Amino acid sequence: MNWSHFFDMGGYGAFVWPAFLISAAVLLVMLIVSLRNLKTQSRMLEQLERSESEH
Repeated sequence: MNWSHFFDMGGYGAFVWPAFLISAAVLLVMLIVSLRNLKTQSRMLEQLERSESEH
């Protein structure tokens, strides 16, 4: 296997690799945002449960 042929993708590498990188970046950002939201929502739930148990 010739790596330059692989990265060239039959002449479409200039389109394939940027699209791949953009997609990977979007998925990574979505993962980070989701994990931050999960952390925030978990904290909020803990606070609500604590305040509910105080009453």
